[in-house]
Amino acid sequence: MSRANSLNGSGVRISARKSFVTSAGHVQSYVASSLAPLGTGPTDSTLYLVDAHSQGVIVSTPWDGLGLRANASSALTLDSCIVPIDRRLTDEGAGFAAMLNTVLPLFNVGQAAVSLGLCRAAVAAVTVHLKSARFEHLGATLGEALPNLRAQLATMQIETDGLAARLDDVLRSLESPGDVTMLRVLEVKAAASETAIAVTSLAMRTCGGAALSRQGGIERLFRDAQAGAVMAPTTDVLREFIGRAILGLPLF
Repeated sequence: MSRANSLNGSGVRISARKSFVTSAGHVQSYVASSLAPLGTGPTDSTLYLVDAHSQGVIVSTPWDGLGLRANASSALTLDSCIVPIDRRLTDEGAGFAAMLNTVLPLFNVGQAAVSLGLCRAAVAAVTVHLKSARFEHLGATLGEALPNLRAQLATMQIETDGLAARLDDVLRSLESPGDVTMLRVLEVKAAASETAIAVTSLAMRTCGGAALSRQGGIERLFRDAQAGAVMAPTTDVLREFIGRAILGLPLF
């Protein structure tokens, strides 16, 4: 958590080191969370809109990750960066509530949708492979000749359809909020991330050596699927939140 120090009532001076910043170096502004000037606890935060060209905004080396080649998640430093008061996005100390009630549902649902897209792409890629790759001596495609591969494709489809149904359920709950809405929001990203890893892993196994080739795109889906589980809130953190919610304990 960064600390925002008061600056003559006209703005704040923020100093922070952020480890993973989405689109770092490629955006016009950043949303930064900071401990409020008079904050006493870790949830007493405020959100600010920081201009990317402000003095003190420093992006580290370019992102070079395992997957998500179109993504940038570089480290970013705010070195005594001055943010005008009109760039404050929430009331003082209200940043955490905004992140929990506004940002979290949108992010979790969005990430779940990405995971669903990865699953659907994996099913489509494996289907193409099983219908096109052939055993010439048998005069049959892999899908025609090998029931175990058909079963693995079926498992992928079942998991993908289950995730689609879960995503539809959480969207309906957000449209008509109730007692279980936040629980569904917490569950959907955790479930989606694990499903994407399972489905793309099975795609790799089903296609065998061909999946290791970059030509089919399956290995990229497999790599990209790993990211969801470790993007905050991570799957482990979400499981902790879900357990607390079920037991009626405060999340923090």
